[in-house]
Amino acid sequence: MGTKRQDQARVLFVEAETWEHDRLVHKCPHHCQVYSRLQRLDELPDADLPPDVIVLSVFIHSQVTAEQLDRLPKLRLISTRSTGFDHINLQACRRRGIVVSNVPNYGENTVAEHTFALLLALTRKVHRCYERTVRADFSIEGLRGRDLYGKTFACLGTGKIGERVLRIAKGFGTRLLAHDVKPRPELAEDIGFEYVDLGELLRRADVLSIHVPYNEHTRHMIDAAAIARMPAGAIIVNTARGGIIDPQALIDALQSGHLGGAGLDVLEAETDIGEEAELLGSNYDVEALKSVVRNHALLQMPNVIITPHVAFNSDEAVERIIDTTIDNIHSFLAGSPKNVVAEPVKA
Repeated sequence: MGTKRQDQARVLFVEAETWEHDRLVHKCPHHCQVYSRLQRLDELPDADLPPDVIVLSVFIHSQVTAEQLDRLPKLRLISTRSTGFDHINLQACRRRGIVVSNVPNYGENTVAEHTFALLLALTRKVHRCYERTVRADFSIEGLRGRDLYGKTFACLGTGKIGERVLRIAKGFGTRLLAHDVKPRPELAEDIGFEYVDLGELLRRADVLSIHVPYNEHTRHMIDAAAIARMPAGAIIVNTARGGIIDPQALIDALQSGHLGGAGLDVLEAETDIGEEAELLGSNYDVEALKSVVRNHALLQMPNVIITPHVAFNSDEAVERIIDTTIDNIHSFLAGSPKNVVAEPVKA
């Protein structure tokens, strides 16, 4: 799907659903040619790539590798429609003179609200209640829940989303703890929470809610040793990135009963679920296959709730994503890039 405009600035949106096309065309600068594709970048054959694309907009499932960048030699801007940017090879972009921008603030309240949707579904066994009543079974045996009031709510990360999560948690009457590599003392005083080191956070957490970015420092940050520090029966909720939790450690703790439950909107290697046929080919990736098996093990657990990376997905948040992405593109073409997470290497 493409819409031609009078100038030569070609803008390609991938992972763009049909309903998004008209909005993108309407909101994009008038001196652009706008193309949208439903597929991920790696799914697009070369023949379906518009020529001389200057701006590429992706979502989280498109892995923008050096090899993919080679297919777009004129590319100068990647504007990801997400806050996270771990799906983009930033070093390769810098070497090629490509600016990378993101959407830093679009869904702090949206993701925070989904965090509590997962948490309350776990503590009050809403999913199990629903499964029972749709079978016309209204017995309550085994459906006794747990209060949040008086529990210790531990927030890992106090950025925009973590801040909103803590404000909501305060309304439930929980004791609030937080950990962040860049503490915000004024925020702690305003909301009424205490900053502690990571070890103490884990040791006291009845609920651990994860809101840190995914990078080399946070990969498998919540591993077997971290989980072992947590109180028996604790709950983990992750609406950040799947790779922050070591999935095997999580499975082991859930199976042993050490953890009381997990609410997950993200999984490590989540894009591999549903692609088992490809993985089982003659040249399958063993590590990817292991991830699929682990993820499916989590899917089968009664004290685990998994949603398909939809914490961001409200009408209001999606509109903010589109507006910010268009603003990023407009600003870049006007010579003043915004929300930049990677700049070209200076010669």
